[in-house]
Amino acid sequence: MSRDWIARPGSPLQGRVRVPGDKSISHRAVMLGALAEGTTHVRGFLEGEDTRATAKVFEQLGVSVEAPSESERVIRGVGLQGLRGATGPLDCGNAGTGMRLLAGVLAGQAFGSTLTGDASLSKRPMKRVIEPLERMGASVTSQEGLPPLHIAGGQALRGIDYVLPVASAQVKSAVLLAGLYADGVTRVTEPHPTRDYTERMLAAFGWPIEFRPGFAELSGGHRLTGTEVDVPADFSSAAFFLVAASVIPGSELCIEAVGMNPRRTGLLAALRAMGADITERAAREQGGEPVADLLVRYAPLHGIEVPVELVPDMIDEFPALFVAAACASGRTVVRGAAELRVKESDRIATMATGLRALGVSIEETPDGAVIEGGVIRGGRVDSHGDHRIAMSLAIAAQRASQEVRIGDVANVATSFPGFVGLAQRCGFALDHVEG
Repeated sequence: MSRDWIARPGSPLQGRVRVPGDKSISHRAVMLGALAEGTTHVRGFLEGEDTRATAKVFEQLGVSVEAPSESERVIRGVGLQGLRGATGPLDCGNAGTGMRLLAGVLAGQAFGSTLTGDASLSKRPMKRVIEPLERMGASVTSQEGLPPLHIAGGQALRGIDYVLPVASAQVKSAVLLAGLYADGVTRVTEPHPTRDYTERMLAAFGWPIEFRPGFAELSGGHRLTGTEVDVPADFSSAAFFLVAASVIPGSELCIEAVGMNPRRTGLLAALRAMGADITERAAREQGGEPVADLLVRYAPLHGIEVPVELVPDMIDEFPALFVAAACASGRTVVRGAAELRVKESDRIATMATGLRALGVSIEETPDGAVIEGGVIRGGRVDSHGDHRIAMSLAIAAQRASQEVRIGDVANVATSFPGFVGLAQRCGFALDHVEG
């Protein structure tokens, strides 16, 4: 039996909520904690299937990862050369971040490894990571650039000067992590700045690194030292509540301690351009990352042409933005987002199909969509196993005229365990049913 949701028009969203910890930071905290010398204590760790998969991989590689309490991890680092080869494949589950970053780490090991994933991850392109790693001297084999990835051990890596053909924080991070094991200097230049979580965390763990928007440089031969990591609330998880409170009349919701990394918050700028009423409060720093409480009040939205320069800073939030556009007056145009077609699903096609089934006028383009705001009706839609699609369609259902059934929602646990309970407490009309 599959797991579905039944969603109905909901109440205004009210109160204060704290969404789970940032997935990207949680992945990186486990990785760098494992490669560090000494103990790393992580608070606010995302208890999702993706991040747990990464922790389990490092346990297979000989690292002690303890969970003394919910959302807490204690990692006993083994140092840069202390990982041990696993007896079997390393299963990344649904985690594209985990697989791509692990490829960079494992490229420099003395032992070989095989990275696998679930059916969805096995369809996601890895050539973009394989190509620069092979330029550094790694040996990575795959079937047409798709998982599983077979990474040979004992390869001497060398630093490279790499210009990313497409902006990608995951590819940048894989190259930098391989650079820890490389002779010489590794430089990465991006066509557009992406999130700098890896750079910030490498610095926090004591590795000399120079970075600025669109550029990062480090050399091999140094060491990482265990540290304390406080993980802020995940902006991508907060995005569903930002959009929902913006489009459900009467809503006034405060989302606490949201990570505000400027390379992550493009959706905030897009929503404000559409007329959203979102106020930042109690801005502060947590674990080296900027955070703030976000107070969101309902406001009538209008369609916009989403500035192309915002796209890399909101690539994970587009499914939610599509719903905001469907609830807005007028037309919203998205361009420059072809990356959406190679996520957990083809997010352009999947959102277009889902919103059309609910009566929304939406035209796909190769790198985006044209969405006409209007009335949302009830119906049956399918998330195609994509967690962000499922949660976005749940928002659309809160504005629908009738009940909406959302199919294949089990993968929501990869990034946002407890979403239904938290959404219900805020005012969503949303329940689990067996498919």
